[in-house]
Amino acid sequence: MTRLFAGTPWDRPPVCEACGRLESECACPPKSAEPVRVPPETQTARLALEKRPKGKLVTVVSGLAPEGNDMDDLATRLKSACGTGGTLKDGLIELQGDRREAAEKALQKIGYKTKRR
Repeated sequence: MTRLFAGTPWDRPPVCEACGRLESECACPPKSAEPVRVPPETQTARLALEKRPKGKLVTVVSGLAPEGNDMDDLATRLKSACGTGGTLKDGLIELQGDRREAAEKALQKIGYKTKRR
């Protein structure tokens, strides 16, 4: 009787991606599962007002490192604090309308430095 996964990657024992040895023989340090977070006090959020093609105003929050922040959570907190809708696009948080003052207060409360452009 032949094995179901004979000759496939599932048939072979797992190997370390870094050194190529079998996982049971590997001496590599374990990878950190927790992403490195950058403290808000060391970052400056830039707030700008943009006008879209149909005359709509959008407040854009930029200058924050996407890999050092939980951008989804931050966007949700800002939308809630400003009482408006918004989105996260290409590492930028966009809030509907002119919400610079409310967004600035919310960011400063969290600990971010802010600048208006």
